[in-house]
Amino acid sequence: MRIENLTKTYESAAGPVLDDVSLTIGEGHIHGIIGRSGAGKSTLVRCLNKLVTPTSGRVIVSDREITSLDGAALRAARRDIGMIFQHFNLLSSRTVAGNVALPLEVAGVSKADIRRRIPPLLELVGLASKADAYPSELSGGQKQRVGIARALALDPKVLLSDEATSALDPETTEQILHLLKDINRRLGLTILLITHEMEVVRAIASHVAVLEHGRLIENGPTFDVFAFPKSPVARSFLSSIVAHDLPPEIAGRLLPEAHADTDPVLRIVFTGDAAHDPVIATLVEQFRIRPNILHGRIDYIDGKPLGVLTLIAGGLGERLPDVLSYLSSLRLFGEVIGHAVRPAAAGARRAHS
Repeated sequence: MRIENLTKTYESAAGPVLDDVSLTIGEGHIHGIIGRSGAGKSTLVRCLNKLVTPTSGRVIVSDREITSLDGAALRAARRDIGMIFQHFNLLSSRTVAGNVALPLEVAGVSKADIRRRIPPLLELVGLASKADAYPSELSGGQKQRVGIARALALDPKVLLSDEATSALDPETTEQILHLLKDINRRLGLTILLITHEMEVVRAIASHVAVLEHGRLIENGPTFDVFAFPKSPVARSFLSSIVAHDLPPEIAGRLLPEAHADTDPVLRIVFTGDAAHDPVIATLVEQFRIRPNILHGRIDYIDGKPLGVLTLIAGGLGERLPDVLSYLSSLRLFGEVIGHAVRPAAAGARRAHS
């Protein structure tokens, strides 16, 4: 799937909801699209199957430009694009099997083929025993499984998921994400995952894009974006998962420039095997620093370890460039994010003020 210079404006005075968004979704990838409320995520996903007509730009799926199609040609193209929704959108008067059959009926598939195709779909989503149940008899997770089976009924090439787990509890969310990842693996299906939850992206997405005020501000492999976020928005989203930002009470004590009574505050990003290496012990031994660890954790992103540690490098003196060079030689990322006033000096500063 290719998105080229996509723009959507509802009211000119309010500005664009989507602003020149370009993005390539690799075949067979699970690509997360994340952003705050109002960032343009839902408008984007609805432009992809032309439920919303963009003001300008193109969407290309399976070598067909969706944005240029109308009528029967658009309906045919939409068969390549399945969609699952936050609130399930099931018909209460139809059974589970009846809900899954709906897109097949609309597409003109014969009754015999529908009867043949429904059982494998229900088996795939773990609802083989629920074919004759009604939505009122199902849990939220089961309803979403029905929505997934329905979205897969026409054998799409791309599956759009619009906040599909937002209405579910954490345990059910984990189950649904596991199901989506399994479907991706079994069918080679490309999945575009619209969400405001970084935990969802971390769980299953191979790539992630960040939207803010309708603009694409960051995009890349999930591990790279988590390890090295370039934008304040991405760092903000990641704050609950990866320790890129210090707690406010600590950040408020940092100075932007070095002084005689300060020590540098280092953020060190550990990736791969280095996430488990005793790097701090080596820094103490080789450079005689007195580390004061402020914040840190190790997580696993896309199956690979990622550690972020923030510390005050006391006693470093003029050897800061040597430490940064040493970290780089280990293929670690180190940066100075501020300068901490030493405790005794801090007391003197307060007394003086």
